[in-house]
Amino acid sequence: MKRGSTIFLRMAVFLIGTPVLALGIFGLTWLPKNPANPEYAHMLYPIVIGMYVSVIPFFAALYQAFKLLSYIDSNQAFSELSVKALKNIKFCAMTISSLYVLIIPFVFLVADLDDAPGLVIVGMVPVFASMVIAVFAAVLQRLLQEAIDIKSENDLTV
Repeated sequence: MKRGSTIFLRMAVFLIGTPVLALGIFGLTWLPKNPANPEYAHMLYPIVIGMYVSVIPFFAALYQAFKLLSYIDSNQAFSELSVKALKNIKFCAMTISSLYVLIIPFVFLVADLDDAPGLVIVGMVPVFASMVIAVFAAVLQRLLQEAIDIKSENDLTV
């Protein structure tokens, strides 16, 4: 496969990671220092810590996506390495979803004090988005593993 076919996907992965990195450096440090209401500033710390911790599996998943694209470039798309990369992406997505599930009670407390019920819905978006990515990676992992099994069976037949 031509290397140029995955350049767009590599740029997309880079463009996904750049705002998250900028938000982690600038946005999350600003939030606890400048709360909308100083009465519940102490409740923002677990939320911000959870968001910082979730950045680790996020960038690990992006790294695995880069590895998967490099396997595709080197004609190793149907290999155990690709299956392992998809498995790692699935694990990272489940980890992110679990972290945000742990954050939701604190988001609920802030939303209750601020009388903003929409904040809880916004806090649930990363949970469901991560679960969709985990399920998609699991389906791709299973399909790829079945394709590898069929390929190896056909190689043994010939």
